[in-house]
Amino acid sequence: MLQELSIRHFAIIDLLQLSFERGLTVLTGETGAGKSIIIDALQLLTGGRGSGEFVRHGEKKAEIEGMFSIHSDHPCLPVCREFGIDVDEDSIILRREISAAGKSVCRVNGKMVTLSVLREIGARLMDIHGQHEHQELMNASSHLRLLDDFGEVPIMQAKEQYKKVYNHYAFVQSEIRRLSENEQHLAHRLDLIQFQLNEIEKAALTSGEEEKLESERQQLANFEKLYGALSEAYNALSGEGRALDWLGLSVNSLETSAGINQEYKPFYDAAANSFYVLEDTVRDVSSVLDTLEFNPERLNEIQSRLNEISQLKRKYGATIDEILKYGQSIAEEIDQLTHRETHVNRLQKELEQAEAAVLTEGKKLSKLRRTAAAQLEEAIHRELKELYMEKTVFNVYFNSEIGQFKKDGIDQVEFYMTTNPGEPLKPLVKTASGGEMSRVMLAMKTIFSRHQGVTSIIFDEVDTGVSGRVAQAIGEKIYKIAVHSQVLCISHLPQVAAMADSHLYIQKKQENTRTSTTVTPLTEEEKAAEIGRMISGVEMTDLTKEHAKELLALSAKIKKSAV
Repeated sequence: MLQELSIRHFAIIDLLQLSFERGLTVLTGETGAGKSIIIDALQLLTGGRGSGEFVRHGEKKAEIEGMFSIHSDHPCLPVCREFGIDVDEDSIILRREISAAGKSVCRVNGKMVTLSVLREIGARLMDIHGQHEHQELMNASSHLRLLDDFGEVPIMQAKEQYKKVYNHYAFVQSEIRRLSENEQHLAHRLDLIQFQLNEIEKAALTSGEEEKLESERQQLANFEKLYGALSEAYNALSGEGRALDWLGLSVNSLETSAGINQEYKPFYDAAANSFYVLEDTVRDVSSVLDTLEFNPERLNEIQSRLNEISQLKRKYGATIDEILKYGQSIAEEIDQLTHRETHVNRLQKELEQAEAAVLTEGKKLSKLRRTAAAQLEEAIHRELKELYMEKTVFNVYFNSEIGQFKKDGIDQVEFYMTTNPGEPLKPLVKTASGGEMSRVMLAMKTIFSRHQGVTSIIFDEVDTGVSGRVAQAIGEKIYKIAVHSQVLCISHLPQVAAMADSHLYIQKKQENTRTSTTVTPLTEEEKAAEIGRMISGVEMTDLTKEHAKELLALSAKIKKSAV
């Protein structure tokens, strides 16, 4: 849910900091007070298009920041992980800045992201619906996913199984296309990779070769320094009056001491061990000095070989192992291209098997979807009946073409509807009037909000064009959605406002010749007064107050029964 919202220098808002609760929050106020400006700010926060016109006059930039609480398996988390965004256990912070010049800066948990990433995360946190903007419900390309969400686990499992066989099917198809390309193009490709393979094989590379050559080059390039250091060490240790000679004298003396008193034997043992170790070291250093030889020709050979390896690395891989791996892959490709017909015939047989598997899994998935579609139709009709649209017919239309395999199945789905008996079913977006569309959308959101996992749902005057018993039904329906998701609703209907768990009053104030928007949380008494104003307009009468209290009492009973 949206917990905190901060808006600074945005349109006519100077500074606004709001806290939100669970359930249904209603925002009311006079027309033009700035209710929709808050929704505009939330749209920008979740990736909407912005411009410098949103920045308050005289300011350099507008700033919008929102903190959302999330659960451990929230759908936004995989997106955050994909883009390397650290997320705390239970919250995520979105931030958007827009300069007066129109430049935009987006951040998620402090990490700068692109607008498209912000939009992708924001779409999983907040779902904004306006009177004429019903987003995915009015987008036919989203209907299949909505149906799958409604079908829950059985469809998700079948979909995963379908994707496995479909991915293999698509891979085999791509391999056949690749091997069936233009003859001239394939000939050019064969010439190129054959040349590359010859170059790699001629180099006769071995794993670890470069490291060994670098070590040898380092030794030869620093021969004089190395030889001098080893000689100096040898001379310091060996010879009359040198370290080893003095250590030998020390060992003899300690041996004499240990013969007199056994307590000194550990001293003798330690010195004797050191003497023998050092003696071995002197012998080894002497052996190395005898074998050390400066060979400038070998140094040139090593440098030449390293240059050859470096050129191959620029072409075929960052390491010798990668070069060898690439050589192996093009050797396999050469075999495929050389014996193209044999490979194509084998792949054709494999494709037939893959196609049969995709068809089998696609039919299983389609069957589950049709079962879910029947349940969805029944649920939608039930919700529409409660919104006094009992004569409306809703249908999930399937266009499933056998052999037309897509990554999400063999089905193409679109929601159809008719609101008038005897009229043919038409695509949802072309069917209903404004008031009817609001009710259809609410009916669908009541159902889909339980399956989508969206943190917050916002309704911006979706109740426009209705009144009376329909308005009451809409208020109840919005509250029903708020049982499963946090809902923020801008409304002019007292029936909707009466259902609120939290009520925010928005108004414009003028200070020092500047106009700004303020938001005030209402107490129960203030809430009754505001609902009375919504019922009667400017003039408040005793009858209006009683009507407002009666409406609140009725709403309290409805809310209690809905929990």
